Amino acid sequence: MFKKDSKSYTDLLGKTNRIVESTIIKGDISSSADFRLDGHLVGNFQSKGKLVIGPAGSVKGDIICKNADIEGKFDGKIQVTEILSIKSKASIHGEVICGKLAVEPGAEFSATCVMKPNVKSLLPQNDSGTEEKTA
Repeated sequence: MFKKDSKSYTDLLGKTNRIVESTIIKGDISSSADFRLDGHLVGNFQSKGKLVIGPAGSVKGDIICKNADIEGKFDGKIQVTEILSIKSKASIHGEVICGKLAVEPGAEFSATCVMKPNVKSLLPQNDSGTEEKTA
C-alpha cells in the first residue's frame, strides 16, 4: 500500500537537514544528505554528504563525512574524505583525518592531524567487488 522509494545521493543534492540553535541531541545521527548543525550533538555523526557546524553549534563525539565546514566547537575524532574547512571562530580538539585541510587564522586547532589525499572513502560500503588500484 505504501511504497517507500530509496533515494540516491544525487536525488538528495540541494536538500539539507538542519538542527537549529538551542536543540540538544544525545545519540547518533546518520544521513545521506548534507547536514547543518547549529545546535549541540553529544554522539556520533555519519553522512555521505557535507556537514556544517555553525558558530553556535557543537559536537562531542565522532564524525565521518565527505566534506565539513566547522565554525563552532568539536571534540572527538573526525574523518573527512575530501575537504575539511575550519573557520576562524572554530575550536577543534581531538583527532583529525582528512583529504585536504583549510584552517583560517584565529581558529583553535588542538588536534592530531593525518592528511590522506588518496582516500577513496572512509564510509562503510556494501560493494563486494571493490578493487584496489596502485600506480
